[in-house]
Amino acid sequence: RFTDLAEYDLVKDRYVVDPDLMARAKERMIVMHPLPRVNEISYAVDNDPRAAYFRQMRNGMYIRMALLAAVLGKA
Repeated sequence: RFTDLAEYDLVKDRYVVDPDLMARAKERMIVMHPLPRVNEISYAVDNDPRAAYFRQMRNGMYIRMALLAAVLGKA
């Protein structure tokens, strides 16, 4: 997190995961992100098999559902 908004504005668009970066990345690497991506990951990366953020989001939802069920005594 940035304490100075001006510093954030200077670097916010410098680090973007895009198809060019993915082309240079290892085949076995994965991209994870807590979402929302807010200009950090290009939409063009979504169909890359190494983009794991939608699976990560879906699995996180199931974990939260299981935790709620356990806490509420429904598990």
